Amino acid sequence: MTHPILLRVSNFTAYVWDVDDISALRSQHHICGILTGTLPHLSSQNVFLGLPLQLMPEEVVLLVENGIAVLVDDPSAHHSPSPQDLKLWQKERLRDARQQITLTEEKGSIEALNANRAMSESAQRKRKEREERRARVKAEAAPDNLTEYSPSPPIMSENPSQFAVEEPSDEAVVMPSAPYTVHVPTSSSRLEWYTSDSHLHSTIEAGIWKYPSTLQERARCGVFRSLWEQGYYMGVGIKFGGEYLVYPGDPLRYHSHFVASVIEAPGAALRPMEIVAHGRLGTGTKKAHILCEWNDETKVVSYFSVEWAGFG
Repeated sequence: MTHPILLRVSNFTAYVWDVDDISALRSQHHICGILTGTLPHLSSQNVFLGLPLQLMPEEVVLLVENGIAVLVDDPSAHHSPSPQDLKLWQKERLRDARQQITLTEEKGSIEALNANRAMSESAQRKRKEREERRARVKAEAAPDNLTEYSPSPPIMSENPSQFAVEEPSDEAVVMPSAPYTVHVPTSSSRLEWYTSDSHLHSTIEAGIWKYPSTLQERARCGVFRSLWEQGYYMGVGIKFGGEYLVYPGDPLRYHSHFVASVIEAPGAALRPMEIVAHGRLGTGTKKAHILCEWNDETKVVSYFSVEWAGFG
């Protein structure tokens, strides 16, 4: 049995942190979302983003209502770690740091060995002479006579505990001083103090999710579901003057054919200037603009295509 995909909700926004879940959403359920995280070592880039995947509210409602995904109250799933949990986490960090330092030292030794092999005997002799010269200069710069230092006896107090110094714990984890990379996991599931199983919600009526709550939001969800059931992929269409960009297949392989605008009711006002603007903009970007009219009583969507004819 396939387990539902976990949508981790924080501040009324749903995220997907698992790469396998993102792949399943895209390949099996026609849900793309938007990657919002920066990649390691490329914090200033804004073209190729990484985890997490942020979902549109319409995508979340569709997935939960179809039983494909469940909501996770992410802030409540994080608990305060116990001292034992923190100690284990620190030891794991220490083990990872030591492994990195060991690999770096091995790489440096190999490079130094290869460099010595590439050097001629004359170059190696000159290098040795330079090192010996530096050592002599350093030895001559050191003072001949060192002033003996005898620490004064500590001042005793009638209350011995007044100057008592707490001894460091033998179990304290001390991180190495050599440089190493700190790896931040993209998922909290491996943390001992994160328990998502007790904070799952299989309906959108949960207190952590409030969409849709208005007629316009219900219309957007209805139009999104109607297009999705016809096999289309949807993306954000605000750059082209609509709510959605409608793709015949995966956006990585196809250009969008339509720009969709949502009309929340059959009696909603629509100005002629809007129709002209949609038609001209759609034609200018080689797309057809479709007006999607939602009927909240019958739950039916009516479609009207607008295209600039170029005459008159």
